[in-house]
Amino acid sequence: MAAVYKTVSGTSSKSDQTNGVPIKKNKQRVLILSSRGVTHRHRHLLNDLYALLPHSRKDAKLDTKTKLYQLNELADLYNCNNVLFFEARKGKDLYIWMSKAPNGPTVKYHMQNLHTTSELHFPGNCLKGSRPVLSFDATFTTTPHLLLIKELLSHIFGVPKGARKTKPFVDHVMGFTVADDKIWIRCFEIRETQLAKSDKTVNGTTTTNNEDAPSNSKPTSNDDSNITLIEIGPRFILTPIVILESSFGGPVIYENKEFVSPNQVRAQQRLGKAT
Repeated sequence: MAAVYKTVSGTSSKSDQTNGVPIKKNKQRVLILSSRGVTHRHRHLLNDLYALLPHSRKDAKLDTKTKLYQLNELADLYNCNNVLFFEARKGKDLYIWMSKAPNGPTVKYHMQNLHTTSELHFPGNCLKGSRPVLSFDATFTTTPHLLLIKELLSHIFGVPKGARKTKPFVDHVMGFTVADDKIWIRCFEIRETQLAKSDKTVNGTTTTNNEDAPSNSKPTSNDDSNITLIEIGPRFILTPIVILESSFGGPVIYENKEFVSPNQVRAQQRLGKAT
């Protein structure tokens, strides 16, 4: 009814306008689902990402692995403009599809070194529904395909302000690093601790009695607290395979020539044992 009233009356709140110019709102919603054949570790990772992304919507498993264009219809049905699809093969390999529905582009990754939050047993924790700070490596600005991947990752993992089920807090960081042509993704809690009286600044110098303080701790401007990054999880590595122009289809605009299929790796290992 509030939207109908604003439309009829022609008035809008002051927060929606700046100097008479309407503010463009960031409206991103992510549809998260998987295919048949996922393992329990894949399912736990899906639940971890769903808990970290309050603007996401989780759906049941997709029955087909060939007609992926049906995901565009599901995204339109649930009013989502981003799709995060988990494709499992042979109960071992996991492929991730990230797409901007309905016009694309689409990036296909191979996931390796998967560790869920329950496996890591890290002491860090964050508030459910809080918004993350996205930290990208400087390597993302070197090549065009990494720039496109960076933009797609920011749309999926960046929680918009005022989205559903979000809370007005920023208490964790998601780091994206490029190494060996792979994308390493980790999540950290931003923990702020009060300094003891003996640790505060005295005459322009900071004295600390704790010799085992973490190296990534950083004093704040008021010198009354320390900011420390503590890993939460999950942790995984993504290897880009192909980038498609459309959503789950269209011509290939980038292909990783150095990617080796895990089936081929296992076949070579069997041949090596046979000889």
